[in-house]
Amino acid sequence: MTNPVINPSVGLLPVEGGYIAFDPACDRLHEMNAIGALIAELCDGSRNVEEIRALAGPLMPGGSTTEIDRWIVEGIEAGMLVWGNGAAARPRELSASELSDLAEKLSGSDKAETAFQCSKRVTELTPDDPDAWYALGCAAQATNHRDEARRAYERYLENRAEDATIRHLLIALRDEAPPPRASDECVLQSFKNFSSHYDTKMRDSLSYQAPERLNDLIRSEIGDAAGLEILDIGCGTGLAGACLKERAARMVGIDLSPEMIEFARERGIYDRLEVAEITGWLDQTRADFDLIVACDCLVYFGDLHRVAELAAKRLKPQGWFAFTTERGERYPFHLTDSGRFTHHPDHIREVAATAGLIVARLEDGFLRMERGVEVTGLLALLKKPGLRTC
Repeated sequence: MTNPVINPSVGLLPVEGGYIAFDPACDRLHEMNAIGALIAELCDGSRNVEEIRALAGPLMPGGSTTEIDRWIVEGIEAGMLVWGNGAAARPRELSASELSDLAEKLSGSDKAETAFQCSKRVTELTPDDPDAWYALGCAAQATNHRDEARRAYERYLENRAEDATIRHLLIALRDEAPPPRASDECVLQSFKNFSSHYDTKMRDSLSYQAPERLNDLIRSEIGDAAGLEILDIGCGTGLAGACLKERAARMVGIDLSPEMIEFARERGIYDRLEVAEITGWLDQTRADFDLIVACDCLVYFGDLHRVAELAAKRLKPQGWFAFTTERGERYPFHLTDSGRFTHHPDHIREVAATAGLIVARLEDGFLRMERGVEVTGLLALLKKPGLRTC
């Protein structure tokens, strides 16, 4: 046995309170607290175990060297340490490329904070790379480092000013007055990137249940009524439409994103699909419907008065407007750091009254998961009064 030394394939990243160590050769991550970091620094190949005990032992709780021996043994077994030949060797730092790959690998896991630390170091090593600042913004948001996210996105926009999605996010992160709704450019950009894996992400990763919950809400009032003229606004890939198809004599879907419309077309459930902005389409059409549904699309609107008023005009007497929003405690609505709006229940009630609609049902309900937390939505069913004509 000679002297323990950090494995040459392992790279280190100093962080507050310790080190992150990663071995790309075997894809193994090690995280060290302050004591581990101290022992690692002493394992530079120039000292044997007894010398390391002598230096670090007085700093251990109770002066015990047991922790030192255990750490070295486990480090050897894990491949983080190797036995050297007595020559001093300075451990290498992880490169920007290695840190970037590691951050991407860890994002969305229970190591999100580690991913954030890796991304932060990448921007220090490559300060002129806008992609590095974007990645840091995402990692900071995922770990609730709000100020870091804002600063990172601002640096990113210095080189990518055309990014409408990040411009929209920064409105929230800067606590500025929100716009009435997310811009068309923002929505188009978001779903252009998201459309190809939307269903998989929402269903498998986020346990998305809004279409089923909305369908249950509709059934609670109109039972299994069928033969309906249905309009699905913000139809996306057609997840809500699939739940409603058995009720429809005719079903129309509209969405701003052409990519999402193409995925909806592949389902073969709509009689008509159009690429259009919701309020513009509702304002121009002269078609009337028994049921208008907006599932998970009104999160891109703040004030819902115009949408509800236009929808009410397109409803037949005794027709229904069913929709979901994300529930918020700020009245009347709030632009969150996710770029989506939340709505207070009182705003929904006021919107309904202004549009001449009756609130038949307004309930809290589970929509999906986000970063391991349940997202609570408002499930609304509004009714247009009046007598049907034969």
